[in-house]
Amino acid sequence: MLMPKRVKRRRVQKGRIKGNATRGTRVSFGDFGIKALEQGRLTSRQIEAARIAMTRHLKRAGKVWICIFPDKPITKKPAETRMGKGKGAPEYWVAVVRPGRILFEVGGGIDLALAKEAMRRAQQKLPILTKVVVRPDYKA
Repeated sequence: MLMPKRVKRRRVQKGRIKGNATRGTRVSFGDFGIKALEQGRLTSRQIEAARIAMTRHLKRAGKVWICIFPDKPITKKPAETRMGKGKGAPEYWVAVVRPGRILFEVGGGIDLALAKEAMRRAQQKLPILTKVVVRPDYKA
């Protein structure tokens, strides 16, 4: 699963997810992509599940790029712990996603129907609303 090798701070504040994505909004590596339509947080497990769903359907054809990285730690306190005594330990990692962000890309000489089905399977693993986008200069 994806997670940073090391971070500057072990625990970070929650923050708010508002506005649209300003970077990573175009398909740049492959021919097709999965674009986020709403904001949210994707855990490293969800990203990995979507990647596996895509690569399994593509078998050995094509290539998959993951365009997001879970670099934000989410902390959790142990069960049945009283209030106070500081913030909990990091539990898992998430990638903060804003609307318009490309999450995954698929390419490598595969046809549109195969790529769409692979990405549809990946979309089912994600907790946010997404759509399939095609590179503007793609020729079938």
